[in-house]
Amino acid sequence: MAWRQLFLICCLSAVVLLSTLREGTAVAVGTRRLAGQEVQEGVEGKIFMQESDALSFLKKRGKRSPKSREEVNAENRQKLQADELRREHYEEQRNEFENFVEEQNDEQEERSREAIEQWRQWHSDGLYPPYLYNRHHI
Repeated sequence: MAWRQLFLICCLSAVVLLSTLREGTAVAVGTRRLAGQEVQEGVEGKIFMQESDALSFLKKRGKRSPKSREEVNAENRQKLQADELRREHYEEQRNEFENFVEEQNDEQEERSREAIEQWRQWHSDGLYPPYLYNRHHI
């Protein structure tokens, strides 16, 4: 019987606690809502423009109306500048690659020349002049 009374008291205290918490959150949400509205109005003023400004902005050019000469010139300048930057980049890449290939070829020629020279020195008997001058003419 005691455990039933204890269970009943626990349930009643939980109901009272939940009801007070619900009222507390409602009041807290209400104050936050008011403060949030004030903050939101300040943010909206910074983000959105006046209706008259928006209408004049939209009246400047519709979706299907032709672009003005200034807009076309500005777009062409941007395209030309992008093309020039791209051309310079590719030219720089090509020059770097050509320099790399040239260095590799020079190193390979040097290694092969040294190897040939070593072979000639090893196989030379000292009796004949060097190879280039020792050609037998037929």
